[in-house]
Amino acid sequence: MAPRTPPPGRPVGSVTRGTTNPNRLRRMDRWIADAHGAALRASADPVAVDLGYGAAPWTAVELLGRLRTVCPAAEVVGVEIEPARVAAAKPYERDGLSFTHGGFEVPLPAGRRPALIRAANVLRQYDEDEVAAVWARLCARLAPGGLLVEGTCDEIGRRHVWVALGPEGPRTVTFATRLGSLVTPSDLAERLPKALIHRNVPGEPVHAFLRDFDRAWAAAAPYASLSARQRWIRAVGALSGDWPLVGGVRRWRQGEVTVRWGALAPRG
Repeated sequence: MAPRTPPPGRPVGSVTRGTTNPNRLRRMDRWIADAHGAALRASADPVAVDLGYGAAPWTAVELLGRLRTVCPAAEVVGVEIEPARVAAAKPYERDGLSFTHGGFEVPLPAGRRPALIRAANVLRQYDEDEVAAVWARLCARLAPGGLLVEGTCDEIGRRHVWVALGPEGPRTVTFATRLGSLVTPSDLAERLPKALIHRNVPGEPVHAFLRDFDRAWAAAAPYASLSARQRWIRAVGALSGDWPLVGGVRRWRQGEVTVRWGALAPRG
């Protein structure tokens, strides 16, 4: 089921709670800058969309700063379905940063197509069977070589899980955490994106992955005396023997692990 199509001229989607905090999306932003920086630099129009940025514009402001560390020409457009939030964000506009009213149609002027769409904590309120249609709609708006990053995090950004998608569809799932706050890797299950959160049950791949991750984490307990980071690196290294991970130790050191989507995709 797709989100209900509104009357012509009205944004597609529903108003979110709008909860936001400074630095809430830093883990996602840093991954985007690393994974997509080269594509942004190669783009003739490196415009990024912060879709559903919420009641305050902090995440869009921060996204621009982080993208410009890897692509000085990057621009960010914050898109919000609630007009009052757009009005509140307007005073923060500056070179390369603007805010506009809209939803899943991702309205950009002059036919521009985004090189990046980030949608964090937006689909949490939707039904699981609505996700595929939203993904398809957003991916269709991407420029060639563009990236959609959609996921969920806690209120202060300690735990975060996101799916990265290209115009062809989902590519990877990334789990990211502040290692000092982690008890077991399966703690991240509460932040699975809508496409996966109801699939954390026996018989589903994401459940098997988190089970194996917990086992690898337990086996790596002796490395905790060195640091939580060393324990994480050892656990992820053990996982790599059975799961198709993307990236290596350089990203693992950040408290991340990225898995190919096909290995975690829901069954049925």
